[in-house]
Amino acid sequence: MVHLAPGDPFGAEGSRLTPELREQLRVRFGYDRPLVEQYGRYVANVARGELGFSHSLQMPVATALATAIPRTLLLMGVALALSFGLGMWLGVFEAKRRGTAAARATNAITIVLYSLPAFWLGLMILLAFAYWIPIFPAGGMRDVALADYMTPGQALLDRVKHLVLPVLTLVLWTGAYVARYQRAALAEVLPLDFIRTARAKGVPAHALVSRHALRNALLPMITLAGYLFPYLLGGTVVIERIYAWPGMGWLVTNAIGSRDYPLVIAAVLVGGIMVALGNLLADIGYGLADPRIRAR
Repeated sequence: MVHLAPGDPFGAEGSRLTPELREQLRVRFGYDRPLVEQYGRYVANVARGELGFSHSLQMPVATALATAIPRTLLLMGVALALSFGLGMWLGVFEAKRRGTAAARATNAITIVLYSLPAFWLGLMILLAFAYWIPIFPAGGMRDVALADYMTPGQALLDRVKHLVLPVLTLVLWTGAYVARYQRAALAEVLPLDFIRTARAKGVPAHALVSRHALRNALLPMITLAGYLFPYLLGGTVVIERIYAWPGMGWLVTNAIGSRDYPLVIAAVLVGGIMVALGNLLADIGYGLADPRIRAR
């Protein structure tokens, strides 16, 4: 599909290449060949561990990915951990106080947050905390002007400051979804017989939810974690553009704009690997959470 889109890697807007040089480059990289032949060559190269050369970055695709993926995993990993921590706590809070004003207010807040478009939420947070109340950097991973003069402690603090706004955006949006999912999972477990038996034996309400119901409501949450693991890679595309975070999202959008075929296709491959890895981790998590699955 990216090959069928108008343009090519050597005809970007502002390019100073002559038509003759562009045609020479197309021939050199095989873009003058039929699409089926290009596909066959690419698959053969990938089988040998060669992902191609990025025309926009002027470096091997593997090098570009090795630089961008850790940055996205840092952003995504922190956001995913905090989202599940906050979301599961809110889900348990609503389950414990079901029917109260506090639970209804929490439920309404999570509905509103989940309903907001991620890009709009990111822009509003950027406007609030980088412009109206300028307490955090507006974008990037570090203070480029001072980075070379910082001590390790100052560099770490600077990195944390640059992480706050993109992580906050992802946590508010994803955490609201996790909270609603956790609340629904607990709502299915709480009416079951073993919960009624524990309640009849006098188990306190907080222990009933935290110790008995929550463990049995973990399987849907593990499924959600396996789903969100690769999803956040795509979800961070918008967030990385808003906050100029130089990770996979930033890399892919620039590659699409410049028709950098090898880089775009390699990013899709990374996404496919993350989907498979997310499913594998979810399957492992099922066995750890439920002894019955381990026995089977």
